[in-house]
Amino acid sequence: MEILDSSEFPDTLDLEDRAKEAINAMLGVADEDYEYIPFFNANLMAKPAYMVHGNWDFGSSHGRLVDSLILARKMNKINEPFEIEKYYRRNLLSFFREDGLSYRRNTFDEATIKEHQAEFVESASMIDQRAVIMGLTSWYQETCDENIKAYADRLCSALKRIARKEREGWYYPASEYTPRGWPSFDAVHTKLTVDPAAMWGRQIGPLLNYYLLTGNRIAYELAERFTHNIIYRSGVFNKDGSFNPALEYRSGHFHTRMGTLASLAHFGVHMMDSSIIEFVKRSYDWALKQCTNFGWTPGDLYDQRFEHETCSLVDAIDIGIILAKTGYVEYWGTVERFVRNHLTESQLLDVSWIEDLDTKERDIPKHRTYYKVAQRVKGSFSGYSAPNDFVYSGEWGRGHVMDVQTCCIASGTRGLYIVWDSIVTEMDRRVYVNLLLNKDAKWLRLKSFLPHRGQIQIEIKKDIEELAIRIPEWTPYGAVKVYKKSEDKTYSGREFPWYKRCFILINSLKEGEVLVITFPVAEYETEEFASGLKYKAKWRGDNVMNISPEGTYYPLYKDKKVLKEVPVKKK
Repeated sequence: MEILDSSEFPDTLDLEDRAKEAINAMLGVADEDYEYIPFFNANLMAKPAYMVHGNWDFGSSHGRLVDSLILARKMNKINEPFEIEKYYRRNLLSFFREDGLSYRRNTFDEATIKEHQAEFVESASMIDQRAVIMGLTSWYQETCDENIKAYADRLCSALKRIARKEREGWYYPASEYTPRGWPSFDAVHTKLTVDPAAMWGRQIGPLLNYYLLTGNRIAYELAERFTHNIIYRSGVFNKDGSFNPALEYRSGHFHTRMGTLASLAHFGVHMMDSSIIEFVKRSYDWALKQCTNFGWTPGDLYDQRFEHETCSLVDAIDIGIILAKTGYVEYWGTVERFVRNHLTESQLLDVSWIEDLDTKERDIPKHRTYYKVAQRVKGSFSGYSAPNDFVYSGEWGRGHVMDVQTCCIASGTRGLYIVWDSIVTEMDRRVYVNLLLNKDAKWLRLKSFLPHRGQIQIEIKKDIEELAIRIPEWTPYGAVKVYKKSEDKTYSGREFPWYKRCFILINSLKEGEVLVITFPVAEYETEEFASGLKYKAKWRGDNVMNISPEGTYYPLYKDKKVLKEVPVKKK
């Protein structure tokens, strides 16, 4: 029986290491020649590759980056912010106006503005405010800086002031607010509201988190009123849970819908409101049928449906975790498949295929850079990937648009964190091992040999009254073997009680005990459909080992090997 030393871990998927890689990309997108404002997207197919600025560079990108850098540092016990991170924080505060809202700058040239037949006015995007309150919340939680809390308090007050209030359900009558108020009197007067999920549905979760951290009742009031509007008045979700595909609802845009469902799930848990949880579950189950089993998600229900956003996948993971914690434990398997596959598979770790420049001679200040793009985006998550490729360049939909989006870099990092934080949990004196991934938790060290070998090693760091370990659903009870080092004895899975069919329960574990749990790893094939396009996936347990047809630029799920001797690393 192979038992690793306490400082040794199998060199298998490690979310802390992945977060370190993501830190490189989150810092690398900064434009040092433009106040360290991050570039928003990158075209890696171009020769040379380049990054460009966009209208998401301001509150949206900064709020997400401030939040996710804090989470990535927390995973790796890095206490002090990076120098570029400090610029992001200063920039985030600089976008605020006296009215308490975060404003964007103009990034469009005159030709683009003329083509839109509209005058550009600096405005506060309602999409941005969600990212801003999220970033400020994490910042205040880390530092307890009352100045940051004051910014967040003013933002909450501003959002309440500008919201349209109709009994239980509140909303915004436009996508952006200007220094002169809402852009159109007619839009306010005749209630011509914009897409609810994009503009206020996703604000619910961050507002709730800010309330839970600080007790700000305005944040709670906004979350409650927006929840009522989304569920009972907005029409974003159909009665069967499907997404409204109408153009005015952004053609059923997946990220904003999944993000709204995640927000509703958080609020439903806080309120202990089973009707909200059931609303979320119904829609989530419908949404999962539009995705692949390994976590590729469509962009929307129309032309963007071929463009997977990491943001959508992280929303799906977030919902799965919340539902699993409320008792629908079958979603732990969904979360494990999604994180083992498309979340980490579509993180850019090999940049050898990307051509870039070592000088800034072709750069266009405040607009575009070709300078060392490959190394700067290493560690990023896909912006618009195909199921089998980091790049989507097919003939369907809009074709090739972009490959990296800063929102997806930050969201992917947040996804790593929320999974890492949920690998091992505790409730009512029972410790749960929910996901079979490496983790040094306060109760135990979890070491995973998957997918090479159906084996996990658990080292008990403090006495545990009862330990619940999730066994993959493709494993028969009788095939599970539990070795206890203290007794030098192996037990069958049939000799232990189980919880909800997938958790094996082991009682009275003392500090210093070592468990080795083994089980056979199932191998099988599935046909996967991504917006109507067919792929064949070969699985080993919860890992896709190969997918066909193969990708072209940065193929995903390629050349994955099963190792007889699993490499070990010191940690």
